[in-house]
Amino acid sequence: MRYWLMKSEPDEVSFDDVLAAPDRTTAWFGVRNYQARNFMRDQMQPGDGVLFYHSSCAAPGVAGIAEVASGPYPDASQFDPSSKYFDAKATREQPRWISVDVRAVEKGRYLPLTEMRGVPELDDMVLLRKGSRLSISPVTPGEWNAVLRLIRQEQ
Repeated sequence: MRYWLMKSEPDEVSFDDVLAAPDRTTAWFGVRNYQARNFMRDQMQPGDGVLFYHSSCAAPGVAGIAEVASGPYPDASQFDPSSKYFDAKATREQPRWISVDVRAVEKGRYLPLTEMRGVPELDDMVLLRKGSRLSISPVTPGEWNAVLRLIRQEQ
């Protein structure tokens, strides 16, 4: 089992949106970074843990715990000319971009980025590295356990 941090802008898809979705599951679409795509395509497996992270908002942070709920498949938005994620170079025969389904598991308390920066167990977390902008990044078991402990604490 692996662990991941996956960033979503809450205006586009929030953790509450996933909780309200059928089977608490949604497609993770719109990734247009090759390294993040390769994580989904080559390494993610159903059952892997996901820290669902809200980005590009007033208070970025971990909004909930999810799991990878499917294997990789072509991201349909790359084929839709009306989508902001359209890619004219992608074809159905040779898709360039990948989706996986993500299922909400647990909400817990919101864990803001500012609090994460003060947790020694998270010092080496990819998210907290200077210049890190990946929408999907690996999380170590120690980082995973530290975040779980924090989101399960009462404020």
